[in-house]
Amino acid sequence: MLKTGVSTACLYPMPVEEALYELILGGVSQIEIFLNTHSELRKSFIMNLAELLKRFDISCSSLHPFTCEMEPLLFFSQYKRRTNDAIDYYKHYFAAMRALGASVFVMHGSKGYGDNQLYFERFNMLSEIGSEFGITVAQENVSRCTSRSLDFLIEMKKQLGNRAKFVLDVKQAIRSGENPVAVLNALEESIVLVHMSDHGPYGDCLTIGSGSFRIKDFLKRLSLLSPDCTVILELYRSAFANVSDLLQNYQVLERMAESIYE
Repeated sequence: MLKTGVSTACLYPMPVEEALYELILGGVSQIEIFLNTHSELRKSFIMNLAELLKRFDISCSSLHPFTCEMEPLLFFSQYKRRTNDAIDYYKHYFAAMRALGASVFVMHGSKGYGDNQLYFERFNMLSEIGSEFGITVAQENVSRCTSRSLDFLIEMKKQLGNRAKFVLDVKQAIRSGENPVAVLNALEESIVLVHMSDHGPYGDCLTIGSGSFRIKDFLKRLSLLSPDCTVILELYRSAFANVSDLLQNYQVLERMAESIYE
């Protein structure tokens, strides 16, 4: 059954612990945590977040790293020593995720088009390390990255098989000129997380119900192809007025997801 939640990134630049608390108080049952700086990886900080989740019996579905913009340099150059160091650094994320109970790690990857085999090799390397922590490393489609191309994602799935897991970001698909439904149909069960938003004539990142995207139909299809997927509301701060507005929109998404099983 599909699960729904909200990303702390929606409330940026509110400090992550405050954003988490606001979402918890608002009744959000699944939360994606976006870490924004190195100090937030400290064990004491992570344990405080984990304690907050435990106290309110809330699940952390996924984690988004602040180093995503550095991944082309860290993982996809010819300088292997830097890649090895980056893998060691990312182990800190995976350890944090284990403490938080999160299962999906969101990766942006490289930018531009180069050696696909190198890309797949490095992704697979990180995926294998993640699996040692019980973590699924998932490639997000991002309009400014190599992953903007559905053809690339299809090739990635073909080359890596079960190692290829994906985060489908609806707004990023639109920005890339890709149809989110086509992405879903192509990647199917390999999609483990969705970053949900609406879109239409007034923008590519709108609150649920503010655009023309047939979200309920999309969710029905998702429930058939990847029934255990988590759908995370991820909106830019300019898309909503305040925390209450965000939480009300989450409730709209939650009810919509529940209604597909009626």
